[in-house]
Amino acid sequence: MSGNLWKVLVQSGDRVEAGQEVAILESMEIPVTAETAGRVKEVSKQEGEFVQEGDTLFIWKSIEGKGDFILDFREIAVVVDGYIATVELNLPEYRNPLTNRMVEELIHAIRALDVDQEVRVIVLTGRGSAFCAGGDIKEFKKNLSKPAPQLYDEALWSNQLFELGAVVRTPLIASVNGPALGGGCGLVAMCHMAIASDQAQFGTTELKLGLVPFVILPWIRRAVGEKNALEMMLTAEVFSAERARELGLVQRVVPHDRLREETRKVAEQIASYSPLSLRLGLDAFFSTKQMGLKESFNYLGNLRMVSFMSEDLREGATAFLEKRQPVWKGR
Repeated sequence: MSGNLWKVLVQSGDRVEAGQEVAILESMEIPVTAETAGRVKEVSKQEGEFVQEGDTLFIWKSIEGKGDFILDFREIAVVVDGYIATVELNLPEYRNPLTNRMVEELIHAIRALDVDQEVRVIVLTGRGSAFCAGGDIKEFKKNLSKPAPQLYDEALWSNQLFELGAVVRTPLIASVNGPALGGGCGLVAMCHMAIASDQAQFGTTELKLGLVPFVILPWIRRAVGEKNALEMMLTAEVFSAERARELGLVQRVVPHDRLREETRKVAEQIASYSPLSLRLGLDAFFSTKQMGLKESFNYLGNLRMVSFMSEDLREGATAFLEKRQPVWKGR
């Protein structure tokens, strides 16, 4: 995608200026299906046409060649730089809690980036001093007065967020810049890789509030193992980044002032590989998790055949023999 994208705040009755191209994104207040997630609907607006109340407008300014774009949501920020997208939790004054709104925005953004052929890696991080403080305590209190159907719908949104780690086909890297507690710890476990600042802290602290880490438990168990997951849940203790690395919750711990640089380095390394191979690799990893051994071999044999028939494999082999960098097509 080329150009720079800026969010423009508009009111009902505002006019669109001459020469502007306007894109209307689907409302964050309604469910977005897998088929519609991330699709930007371009509409023809002429100078003087009225903007409709409730429209979310983004003004697109074209520039020469391939560029970056910035997509501003209300509680997250998305920046695409080359092949790498960075999704920032953007409520730093509250330590980036997972509000209902933020959960919806994360689902929408990650799905949109996952189907963008120009994005090969998605980095998830927090703005400010915290990665993510977990659920929003203020919203928890409101839950006491909500009807059961509304609570059920909101629970489905949480499920959809944490299911993304197993269904997206673009590598997810958690860049943990500060405390990752409760649901924030679950986000780290959900990502395919995690790189932490040496100042980061972790913990499933829900029991301190009379809660249980229901939604994130499957990811925590897979990341650290049965006994460690039980210890984390039952003690509700907060522990260091180094301990998180020992448990397998994160793969690397780096000095705080080098976190962005080190994360970018890993993201660029992954993004340099065939995007088709990355997608097939994630398919293979998560699909075979629930299969028996023989079924896994049959499934992986089919994926292997797809890989052998791909343009990327031919390009990779040719580039290797010609001692040059491959130019991937993703097919």
